[in-house]
Amino acid sequence: MARQSLRETLLDAGFRTLWDAGYSASGVRDIVAAAGAKPGSFTNHFPSKEAFVGEVLDRYFAYVSGLVETALAADGTPPVGRLKRYLDVITSKLEAADWARGCMIGNLSLETVVHSEPLRQQLVSIFERWRQPFADCIREGQASGEIDDRFEADDLADFLLSSWQGAMLRMKVERSPEPLERFKRIIFATTFGKVPS
Repeated sequence: MARQSLRETLLDAGFRTLWDAGYSASGVRDIVAAAGAKPGSFTNHFPSKEAFVGEVLDRYFAYVSGLVETALAADGTPPVGRLKRYLDVITSKLEAADWARGCMIGNLSLETVVHSEPLRQQLVSIFERWRQPFADCIREGQASGEIDDRFEADDLADFLLSSWQGAMLRMKVERSPEPLERFKRIIFATTFGKVPS
């Protein structure tokens, strides 16, 4: 079996360190120590902490995109059911972390955008790409009459993702699933509920 490269080891360790401590409290020394690497090895692979975090973000978004693709897959389930499926999958992952972690994209959005313009721009791009499969699913529901079409699908997708991030923030504060469950109850009884006649 091929040995994992030091670069990959640093990325894996950095991913865990960012989850546990956040951006500001995760120093390069902490990442190197978590990787069991020599001091100075970080700069052989990454020009800066900012560039490193950008790579961690890309990896995390690739993981999230896989969850989105699976949950929203057109498998005969109506669009609203697929949106529910995604939120339920994420809820189960949040439960596994004892309601303490939230979403790395949301966490880094709160913490980095005032300190790093490149990371802010990367997050803008991530949210735009993240929105697209949700907008497509919503658009399908609008075409079938399942979802109200008074609002553009892109706007509803943005609303869904932004509101869900807020629910996760409250979840972390309360260490409870109730903010997530409240969000789901309300959004599927209103925004994605029965289309008014």
